Order: sequence, then structure tokens, then C-alpha cells
Amino acid sequence: MTQRKRLSNSPSLSQNKRQSGSFMTQGDSEDATFTQPSTSQVQRGLEKVTSAQVDQKTAEVVQYFLVKDQKKIPVRRAELVKNVVKEYRNIYPEILKRAARIFDQVFGLKLVEIDNRNHMYILVNNLETTDSASPNEWLTNPKMGLLFVILSVIFMKGGVVRENLIWNTLKKLRVDQGEKHEEFGDVRRVVTDEFVRQRYLEYLRIPHTEPLEHEFRWGQRADKEVSKAKILEFMGQLHEQEPQSWTQQYRDAYSLSQGAQATTSSLR
Repeated sequence: MTQRKRLSNSPSLSQNKRQSGSFMTQGDSEDATFTQPSTSQVQRGLEKVTSAQVDQKTAEVVQYFLVKDQKKIPVRRAELVKNVVKEYRNIYPEILKRAARIFDQVFGLKLVEIDNRNHMYILVNNLETTDSASPNEWLTNPKMGLLFVILSVIFMKGGVVRENLIWNTLKKLRVDQGEKHEEFGDVRRVVTDEFVRQRYLEYLRIPHTEPLEHEFRWGQRADKEVSKAKILEFMGQLHEQEPQSWTQQYRDAYSLSQGAQATTSSLR
């Protein structure tokens, strides 16, 4: 069986040519220089600053996240420390904890770590964390509707699909990667670059294929924001079938749905 290797931001891949759809976020090499402060270090750090200073820095962190969230770009700890926290890095955990509280109490958002290896965070609507937005809500936004279709195809096909299947499916919906779309513009760029940077999709090179081929999988953000159970319900309505008709998908959707309610990502 051919072993498929996932793309990652690991430095070990620097020896290989970067593949289409992969990306390097600023701060990859910087995070190694940051050591998470201990509880005692944070306490000592708080003794050296005023409450007003901590509140001001927390407000800057909140603003930074909100700006990034407008384009659904995940925030990496390294860039947050370098660009915003700066000289307050010794009390970083306290600042992040306060920011998370503000998101929850003021904005109704949950700060979630989607990648505990590279320490990447996103904001998720609190109302959607256990029962994600319905398909109808996604489909009222054309770009999100496009993403919903792609995620649905991937899920129904077992979690991974070759690129050609996605383009063929979209073409049936009059969305052609070779033509500029009046709503999306460059469809290929949106799918293989924008959705990938936002971590809704993974776009991976399939090793040992000639000509070169790629495949799509669900990204880390999609796992947090999109309900597979609702995708299955939507497909059932579309095909006039009970969701249980798709045995494996039904098992995956509802076991994951129940598990998600019992699991939360810790803030680091």
C-alpha cells in the first residue's frame, strides 16, 4: 500500500520542495525560542506591571484576533507573541486567559486551539461549538456554500478524495476552475489557497503519481466548525433517504458529534 505523507510545517520538510497548497506561516522558526511561562513566572511577572497595563495588552490581543478572524486566518502563538504580546511574554498565559474570557462574555466566541503542536488558535461561535451551523446558514453565504459542498463530498467519500472529483462535482454546479466565476473570481485560488490557509481544507500531494495528482481532506478548522451529522441530514433530504442509509458515515458523524461535546482544546 502506498504510504501517503501529510504536508506539515515541520522544519524537516525544508529539504523537500514545497508542494502546491502547502504554506509556511510567519513564525514557524520563532516559536522554538518561546518557552511557556510557568505559573510562578506568570505570578512574578504580574507583580511588575499594573492592572491597567495588562488590560491594555489584553485588549490589543483581542483586537488582533478579531482582525484575523474577519478573513478566517488562524493565529499562531509565535506571531501573537512577536507582534502583539512583545515585552509582556512572561505573562502570556494570563493575557490569553483574559482574552478568552472577553471573547466568551462580550462576543459570544470561544477561543480554540486547533493545533497543539504548532499552537494555532481560531475563534468559534459559542452557539455552534456543540451543534454547528446548519447547512441552510452556510448556503446563504455563496463562498461558504462552495466550501460546504466540497466538505460534503469529502465526508461522503470516506474522508479523502482526489482533486479531479472535486472539480468534476463543482463543474456540474456550473463552477469551473478554468473560468472566472462572477461570485468567487478565481475558483482554484479560493479552493486550493484560501480555504487551505484558513484550515478548512488540506490539499495534499499524492506521492508517486505521474502526472502529479493531489487530494483533499478536511482541515482542522472544519473539524471544529462543521457538523458532519448535519451534512448527513442534508444529504438525506437531498436524496430523500434516511441518514442511516449511509452506515459508515452515520457511525462517523454521530460518534464524532457525541465525542466533540465531551472534548475541548486546552489553551496553551
